[in-house]
Amino acid sequence: MRTAYSVETVRAAERELMARLPEGALMQRAAAGLAAACADVLGRVYGSRVVLLVGSGDNGGDALYAGARLARRGAGVRAVLLAPGRAHAGGLAALRRAGGSVVEAGASGVRLVEQADLVVDGIVGIGGKGGLREEAVPLAEAARRGRGVVVAVDLPSGVDADTGEVRGAAVRADVTVTFGAYKPGLLIDPAREYAGVVRFVDIGLGLGPVGGAGAGVRAGAGAARVEALQHADVARLLPVPAAESDKYRRGVVGIAAGSARYPGAAVLAVAGALRGGAGAVRYVGPAGGAVLARHPETLVSERGPARAGRVQAWVVGPGAGDDAATVGEVLAADVPVLIDADGLRLAEVGAVRGRGARGVPTLMTPHAGEAAALLGVEREVVESGRLAAARELAGRYGAAVLLKGSTTVVAEAGGGGAVRVNPTGTPWLATAGSGDVLSGLGGSLLAAGLSAVDAGSVAAYLHGLAGRFAAEGAPASAEDVAGRIPEAWRSVVRAPAARG
Repeated sequence: MRTAYSVETVRAAERELMARLPEGALMQRAAAGLAAACADVLGRVYGSRVVLLVGSGDNGGDALYAGARLARRGAGVRAVLLAPGRAHAGGLAALRRAGGSVVEAGASGVRLVEQADLVVDGIVGIGGKGGLREEAVPLAEAARRGRGVVVAVDLPSGVDADTGEVRGAAVRADVTVTFGAYKPGLLIDPAREYAGVVRFVDIGLGLGPVGGAGAGVRAGAGAARVEALQHADVARLLPVPAAESDKYRRGVVGIAAGSARYPGAAVLAVAGALRGGAGAVRYVGPAGGAVLARHPETLVSERGPARAGRVQAWVVGPGAGDDAATVGEVLAADVPVLIDADGLRLAEVGAVRGRGARGVPTLMTPHAGEAAALLGVEREVVESGRLAAARELAGRYGAAVLLKGSTTVVAEAGGGGAVRVNPTGTPWLATAGSGDVLSGLGGSLLAAGLSAVDAGSVAAYLHGLAGRFAAEGAPASAEDVAGRIPEAWRSVVRAPAARG
């Protein structure tokens, strides 16, 4: 599992490590890793033109020491100082000894950036807030339009390390070299978009890129802010039938979805559920004929959720229109429930919170527009602060929340604890009905016994992989995505790390 830690946690780990190391050793470790990454990007170091964008913090020092290493290998290195009087003194001296030179920010600095083969962003560190300062903006713009590769030190300057928010101008990197631990902003949009390819450099903080037993022990319980599942994590969570399993032991998921106007939502939710690991799917709603025509193995009932028969979980809401009675009936059940689409609008806050008080799991799966409506804010507020929105919604409803979008995030009920981000997917998943497939898949995993957070995380992961397989660089329909879920499942299980 890839784990990202808050700035506070990283800072604490750095202080503890620096107390045990010779002065400056930690920065030298970071600079060595940064220089190696820059050399890889350049391919040929000798004769290349490298420009360092240097602020007043330790990121600037990392950039200067890395620049000195590149200069000793024959690169022409120039440092553009945004705060000449506060630049890292040791780094400046090292660069000059290696043959590098220094200029102040201004028109000459902009020209250097535009002509560089490599631009190293060391303007602001992980403590930066609120976007770039005015004097740094022309340099960031020059780096974007220039021909050189942009490498960010730890994370792109101007993005928020803890939240992934971008509140102003920021550097757009092609590569980000991050030290000691991933930061949440590297995994969550919109900041993730600014980071480019992320390369991890271990400097001995004891946090590491992969969570697990012992990870983050020094930082204390709950230090992990963001987690991203990998193939091996998903493989361990997938339900696998035993020799004595039957369809009921594997779990039965109920789908209360669709309407006369939107029968396709029911068909697609059932399609996702049938491929999601449960032993059987029961359908309740007005689209029974359409469901049976496409999926004859479905158990169709016309008697409503309470009398449909045994289920281990429900999915309610896709294409439901204004059927508040069905939503209320499902929420009264003492089994896990996934609420999506129209069900989110129709579900009463008290009813959802009451389920949590009874210890019955609920998973809500809004997209940004639906989350904004539930929170009473503009959609842009949710899209620019996905982590905060998911946490707030989970706290308000007392339910786990899967917030769909460019970065899908899953928050625990109540909004505390680590938030999971989904690393799979493709922009081609932004197509009608895709969310209905995801709902059915997630509901099936709930019925198979996964927790709300695990069901949401695994469903998003498989759904994202299925979307990639279905699209392969071209448009794909929601039905195509549903059809590729088994392939996604197999790819996870058969991965070498999963088998090991």
